[in-house]
Amino acid sequence: MAGQKSTNIKWHHGKITKEDRVKLLNQKGVTIWLTGLSGSGKSTIAVELEHALIENRHQAYILDGDNIRHGLNKNLGFSPEDRTENIRRIGEVAKLFTDAGIITITAFISPYREDRDAVRKLLNNGEFIEVYVKCPLDVCEERDTKGLYKKARAGEVKDFTGISAPYEEPLNPELTIDSSKLTVEESTRTVLNYLEEKGYVKF
Repeated sequence: MAGQKSTNIKWHHGKITKEDRVKLLNQKGVTIWLTGLSGSGKSTIAVELEHALIENRHQAYILDGDNIRHGLNKNLGFSPEDRTENIRRIGEVAKLFTDAGIITITAFISPYREDRDAVRKLLNNGEFIEVYVKCPLDVCEERDTKGLYKKARAGEVKDFTGISAPYEEPLNPELTIDSSKLTVEESTRTVLNYLEEKGYVKF
């Protein structure tokens, strides 16, 4: 799906540099890639993180897995091939947002290391922060408001990560957040502290 089909095209450069955007927005564009099992707390943390950043006058935007599948990726299912294409597309979108100087927060299960690493390679060094939202499977199942785990165990949902499809844990994430031990507020603060320590934002 990712092959280049367009011909006679060239990349057009504007007059605004990345440094110009840093000065304007008082922040560095970056992609914060939240990955973990369904129910681990990725979307919840993403929402709180975006809110905290905006409250502190920083530009941030969430790219959420379910929301993206309502539009941009509505033609994709959950087969390994479709999951890869899903992540490839959102990686390209995150790259554009990051280049625009936005703190881009993604919340995707993104179960395959190869796919996450491919997104990392799309971005410049230091512009991809992998955050592993770690949570035991049984806790994720207890939190399952959609009833998806129950359906997956009953065989009603195919290719469900953690049950009938694999999840490959990050090997060297920038951050690991155990959401079974930390509150949403503590998890959010962990990411904010990292952003400040590394110079992406100033509070």
